[in-house]
Amino acid sequence: MVVLAASIISKSGKALVSRQFVDMSRIRIEGYLAAFPKLVGIGKQHTYIETENIRYVYQPIETLYLLLITTKQSNILEDLETLRLLSKLVPEYSYSLDEEGIGRMAFEILFAFDEVISLGQKENLTVAQVKQYCEMESHEERLHKLVLQSKINETKDVMKRKANEIDKSRIEKNRGEKGGFMSLQSMGSGRIDTGFGSDSSISSNTGGFGSGTGFGLNTEAESFSTKPKGRAPASASAPPKGLGMQLGKNQKTNQFLESLKAEGEVIVEDVRPSVGQSKPAAALPSDPVTLTVEEKLNITLKQDGGIGNFDLQGTLALHILSHSDGLIQVQIETGGNPGIQYRTHPNMNKELFSGENILGLKDPNRPFPIGAAGDGVSLLKWRMQSADESLVPLSINCWPSVSGNETYVNMEYESSPMFDLQNVVISIPLPALREVPKVQQIDGDWKYDPRKSILEWSIVLIDNSNRSGSMEFVIPAVDTSDLFPISVRFTSTSTFSDLKVVNILPLKGGNPPKYAQRTLLSAENYQVV
Repeated sequence: MVVLAASIISKSGKALVSRQFVDMSRIRIEGYLAAFPKLVGIGKQHTYIETENIRYVYQPIETLYLLLITTKQSNILEDLETLRLLSKLVPEYSYSLDEEGIGRMAFEILFAFDEVISLGQKENLTVAQVKQYCEMESHEERLHKLVLQSKINETKDVMKRKANEIDKSRIEKNRGEKGGFMSLQSMGSGRIDTGFGSDSSISSNTGGFGSGTGFGLNTEAESFSTKPKGRAPASASAPPKGLGMQLGKNQKTNQFLESLKAEGEVIVEDVRPSVGQSKPAAALPSDPVTLTVEEKLNITLKQDGGIGNFDLQGTLALHILSHSDGLIQVQIETGGNPGIQYRTHPNMNKELFSGENILGLKDPNRPFPIGAAGDGVSLLKWRMQSADESLVPLSINCWPSVSGNETYVNMEYESSPMFDLQNVVISIPLPALREVPKVQQIDGDWKYDPRKSILEWSIVLIDNSNRSGSMEFVIPAVDTSDLFPISVRFTSTSTFSDLKVVNILPLKGGNPPKYAQRTLLSAENYQVV
């Protein structure tokens, strides 16, 4: 038995994949393949065709032919067995048995052919063995990757411990400083800023603060904390006496402005906003059809455990840019959540939606409104209410304890594995403080706003690597009820409904327009009371 070539061709003789197992020119094999469709008779049940020199052994696979070209001296029974094995392998590597699917997986199919046929002779293999040989799984490689990942995780743990040690040493250093109030330098290390992850480095050569001015530390801390991120403060420090020329006009002017502020006057300062403070505008839809799935959460959690309120409201909105794409229907697929109640727009065909999950207008000759401004056209709304605490995406635990003249606050978050949360911000209200809270340990970043007296704990992303985290800070002795309500905000690309747009159905026929789907879950009112 000698197999000259194994090929997959179209009905017209176009070669999609061809593997030659003997020395053969390209012109010769292309001639054999081009002649094959002319030799195939209509209505015949044979699976082979013989010519003067070669034999074609073939099998139709949908709109294509799987073809073996052999010598006339080869064993026809072995050829049929080889063809049967190849016909089982092709669907294993190409799920779409058409020209596009075969072309996409051409190399994988060729590798499988090489495992079955070697130098024109069939190897005694099964489909499972061929797949195993092609995958080339290595136990040593898998072990090497596990060892490498463990080293990376160990290095991350060491970095985290070192960062915690540096933070603790900095806190101990600040705690050991003498004086009734903090110096401006220690205020800088306390990270009073206006953006996440950036510090307002404020230094001063003055000693005690608050003597002789009559305004106290809180006013000055607020004035410095309002400096935007990325811009150095203009008058953060005063030069020491006896070190060259001194200009006292700016200092007197600042004192005059501070006195006006203390008297209740509103002073408008020329401060340019930083880039990080400006909220980016939402990107306008650029695809011909855009469908936006948005869900908003209103949740109230109890500080002692349990859930007070769980309300979810979602919408599916449609944006269309061109009049030619207005006559369409939207086919969707829901996640099958039994607690969600769906409600269509009054102009939608309710029977079509309940029977086939297709959103279309009652009048099929009426197009959807055009335009990308605003929130689009609402096609579907849904709501879910529950008392099941396991559905909460993010749980917050706060454990304050008063010891002497200080209050130690330990906070912890736990995230549900169903959602990856982005831009998480946990806002803890504090009473009016004369000093910045002492954050001793934190997973993430923190920011203190002295004007609103709010400590914000921010985590950029919560996924499987950090489903839980904690923060510990120290403030003067306060009533623990003043630390509530705690507000939380976040976003996620996963939703409770798991609603997906399956297809866009054009009512005029032709190709469906290109569409895009946007999904957003956000916390509208999320509190721990």
